[in-house]
Amino acid sequence: MKLLLSGRALTAAAVAVATLVTGGSAAGAASAPEHPAAVAAPDISLANVKAHLAQLQSIATANGGNRAHGRAGYQASLDYVKAKLDAAGFTTRVQRFTASGRTGYNLIADWPGGDANQVVMAGSHLDSVTSGPGINDNGSGSAAVLETALAVARSGYQPGKHLRFAWWGAEELGLVGSRSYVNSLGSAERAKISGYLNFDMIGSPNPGYFVYDDDPTIEQTFKDYFAGLGIATEIETEGDGRSDHAPFKNAGVPVGGLFSGADYRKTSAQAAKWGGTVGQPFDRCYHSSCDTTANIDDTALDHNSDAIAYAVWELSQ
Repeated sequence: MKLLLSGRALTAAAVAVATLVTGGSAAGAASAPEHPAAVAAPDISLANVKAHLAQLQSIATANGGNRAHGRAGYQASLDYVKAKLDAAGFTTRVQRFTASGRTGYNLIADWPGGDANQVVMAGSHLDSVTSGPGINDNGSGSAAVLETALAVARSGYQPGKHLRFAWWGAEELGLVGSRSYVNSLGSAERAKISGYLNFDMIGSPNPGYFVYDDDPTIEQTFKDYFAGLGIATEIETEGDGRSDHAPFKNAGVPVGGLFSGADYRKTSAQAAKWGGTVGQPFDRCYHSSCDTTANIDDTALDHNSDAIAYAVWELSQ
């Protein structure tokens, strides 16, 4: 998640035009049989998500301690995610842009099939700040979105809507990658996106359970999932407008997402609901060198990863 700084100059992005989505249309013949029962989302393996985080940590360690925009660590992170998706049968493309004099990259992955006029997207930013490896911010979201995409492939899921996943570059410089992507789409292509789900910091070590209050349907989907676990949620306010959902929302796309907290401090009421330490930040290593694999709460990461899959399945059928 990017820093909230007043008067911060954001770098303009020069972008390649995004490739239009391809995919099959869902036919709705009047004589079609009764609609099949909803397909339940699979359980997302915490061990698999953590294995992706371990890889991102190794990449950062081997590349100056970070995975920041324009640095070798970011390129290696993108290559890792792309290789996993390509092997699983996704159609991937890399979109270039320029920020702060360096070339940046977004990674877009489409799952074959589904109604190309109704696109459900799930995304996260893949870059870290230069001061640390960015394992909670935002390896956590990136790894969970990746494992959800791989679960789609493993299950052979055939949604009614078209599924697209994205990993954004240069979020930490002011949402540059996601803004570049949204700006590259014509109005007709934007209108096809029925929902964009954003996941930026979902494994904070002193976690909260926060749900974006933007699109009501997406919001309720996440609330329903956590209610089923007996976990009370709160409306997300700390990161409002500070992550990659903002360019989509500004373009009129319905958005939603999850967040486990950054440098705000946990109140006594929140600790009573969720446990953890009163008066301490949700993530004491936010934007710091200590944002390593040791800076993750497994329970929060597990619940939020499963919630991502639940929403992807529920909203795409």
